[in-house]
Amino acid sequence: MTDTPSGTPSGTSSSGPSGPAPRLNTGSHDLPVSPELSRFMAGNWAASPLPGSAHVAARAVTPARRARLSARFPGERLIVRAGDLKVRSNDCDHRFRPHSAYAWLTGLTGEDQVGHVLVMEPSGPHAHEAVLYLRPRSPRAGGNEEFYRDRRYGEFWVGRRADLAEAERLTGIRCAHLDTLGSPGGRDAASDTELAVALSELRLVKDAWEVEQLQLAVDHTTAGFEDVVRELPRALAHPRGERWIEGVFGLRARAEGNGTGYDTIAASGAHACVLHWIRNDGRLDRDELLLLDAGVETDTLYTADITRTLPLSGRFSSVQRQVYEVVLAAQEAGMAALRPGASFRDFHRAGMRVIAEGLAQWGVLKHAEGDLHRRYTLCSSGHMLGLDVHDCAQARADTYLDGVLEEGQVLTVEPGLYLQPDDETLPPELRGIGVRIEDDLVVTSDGARLMSGALPRTVAGVEEWMGNLLEGWAGPRLVVLC
Repeated sequence: MTDTPSGTPSGTSSSGPSGPAPRLNTGSHDLPVSPELSRFMAGNWAASPLPGSAHVAARAVTPARRARLSARFPGERLIVRAGDLKVRSNDCDHRFRPHSAYAWLTGLTGEDQVGHVLVMEPSGPHAHEAVLYLRPRSPRAGGNEEFYRDRRYGEFWVGRRADLAEAERLTGIRCAHLDTLGSPGGRDAASDTELAVALSELRLVKDAWEVEQLQLAVDHTTAGFEDVVRELPRALAHPRGERWIEGVFGLRARAEGNGTGYDTIAASGAHACVLHWIRNDGRLDRDELLLLDAGVETDTLYTADITRTLPLSGRFSSVQRQVYEVVLAAQEAGMAALRPGASFRDFHRAGMRVIAEGLAQWGVLKHAEGDLHRRYTLCSSGHMLGLDVHDCAQARADTYLDGVLEEGQVLTVEPGLYLQPDDETLPPELRGIGVRIEDDLVVTSDGARLMSGALPRTVAGVEEWMGNLLEGWAGPRLVVLC
């Protein structure tokens, strides 16, 4: 425990003119605050309303969501927390993102939601009243020094928070000070499995507004992939080109949304055989492939999830094309299997049949039957998508993995082949090649709509797209496309 400049241990209260002040998160190297400075800081501040752009984009749809949750747990008190900060190192925290269930029920998605709690109080046999317990904007008088001294919550350190009245206007939810919450009984989604399951299952089918947000995420992600291709010459010239790729995409994600929906996978060469390669510390080789798996998360926290495998020379070699076209055929078969009433697992089975047949035709497998193809595919071919990249993950198997598809569900189709560089069951020319093709689709009344179709998928389409984006580039190490 360190000492604050005023002599009060960090994280404890100090006394002010009107009683105990809030606990302050200060640093060991902060400058001391004299009584004169404290009094001077307390007065002569003009009114400072929330920015005119402040709004809750989902306010029109959140009441219906809370009503659906209420119907699942009549007469029970329900608690859904935004979550708390986690230390990255010493006094530096990781960026905060509210829990997806909290964001879905309140529409509140900002970093200022740290520690906030939504409580659904029973208000009758079949109804609840939502109460939002939050840390409101701290006052600037009465000995309260939080606004300029607290490194975690102070307005001058991390930005303006809403007061209780402002928060009520933004959300349409009754708001109360977080300090009045106490330790209420009831079901807490952080520890109650049944409530956590319900909150996942209620999000399985997206409403029209959610589909719009996901399409926006996809569109921004498409722009990010275009940025990456334009930067390939510079990335090829850098000793850690994978990091360059990650940074280029991250710039688009932060400029257009909240950031990336998950850690970007920028895997070149044999790194593409590591499914979740996020070290991204490798050099790029123009004779190899780049597997880029990335998604922009919107300000409303909906994320895209797209993968393209790109030839760093601008052209696929014959062997690269051989692998790529089998994966593409598997993806086409999987997407064709999407329709309401189909089993969720049908699209995976369809894609894996193509993969197994391809491996058998190459002589890698003796036959296409059985599950030996999984040595080279490793994982499932897709998942639900929404506020989380692997959305609705706590849903019961019979409503998700073993369930049937419904109109309005959004999911990925992403078969892959991961031919490990040390796999002696493979001919040498195939070793170290990893290919994944991933797209986002929404289930419609008679099939599925491809949301990420603006990014080409065929061999010819990818090569033409890359050539058009790189045409006329005059920097060092120009990628030769012919």
